[in-house]
Amino acid sequence: MPWSRVFSFSDPLACQAAIRSADVEVYPTAKGSFRAGLTQVGMNRLWMHRIRVSLPQVNTVAVKPGRRSISFLTEPNSSPFLHCGLDVSPGDIIVNRFDVIHERSDANLHYGTMSLPIDDLDAAAEAIIGREFPKTPHKRIIRPGSALMLRLLTLHKSVGQLAHDSPDVLELPQVLRAFENELIHVMVRCLAEGAAGERTVGSRRHNTIVARFEEFLEANPDRPLYLTEICAAIGVAERTLRASCEEHLGMGPIRYLTLRRMHLVRRALLRTDPSKATVTRIVTDHGFWELGRFSVAYRTLFGESPSKTLRRPVERPEISLNRPSSLAATETTARVN
Repeated sequence: MPWSRVFSFSDPLACQAAIRSADVEVYPTAKGSFRAGLTQVGMNRLWMHRIRVSLPQVNTVAVKPGRRSISFLTEPNSSPFLHCGLDVSPGDIIVNRFDVIHERSDANLHYGTMSLPIDDLDAAAEAIIGREFPKTPHKRIIRPGSALMLRLLTLHKSVGQLAHDSPDVLELPQVLRAFENELIHVMVRCLAEGAAGERTVGSRRHNTIVARFEEFLEANPDRPLYLTEICAAIGVAERTLRASCEEHLGMGPIRYLTLRRMHLVRRALLRTDPSKATVTRIVTDHGFWELGRFSVAYRTLFGESPSKTLRRPVERPEISLNRPSSLAATETTARVN
């Protein structure tokens, strides 16, 4: 059943929980007031998101299987954006794969996504261009012709604006069907006709290294880690790991490890009943043992002490829903909680 939602967030944890088409970890990289807006529209087959984020960030994204997803900058003045170490410019389309990817941006990001079930995209390609898409596993960035990309951006913005201002219009079957068919048509043509950029062998190797690095961090969440140990575990030289992390994450491996764990601590503090756990227990469970240094670093990043975060209620995002509100509200509450 078609649906649409409009969210406003002041915490990255609630923001990432609302994303439907991928599992996302949002790690702001600078102190400041986090503000994010998210508009979602689910048509009969096509899903789309429009996202704006105030702070610079590093994201870890795992696209959910079963759907093909693309993404792109929605505004010409959006902040610089990198996808797996590749510069993404206005007019570029990112072809998202099912591996874990890393993206980073400066402040003031404006970003959009579209996704279709795999079978529906294959069928649309057969109907529109008379063939299946070629299998090009290493191609991540596509640049369509300017007129075609402008058409995609205009349609995407129009649907997002309707979801925000007049969601009842999208409940009209003929309106929804017309937008969906046109969006799918333009999406297929962009993917089929756009010029594709390929990664170098070195860039692909860096991508593999960062994926192994992320897996090692995930498997070792609760103890101090050192660079020599990490490199030995994933089988790379320190210099290579540093270069790979700088390319993909915009920072060295130890800084990323610390940033990642800081956000995981904040998530745990927000989710924990203060009567059942202490700051010390939560912090040490995430591999921080020098509590004084941790508290200073935590306050610098988040603007408050860990104990204040522990007493803070979990954010309930401001949500605007179109009908059927009962279905949408139930699903949203389950995902945010």
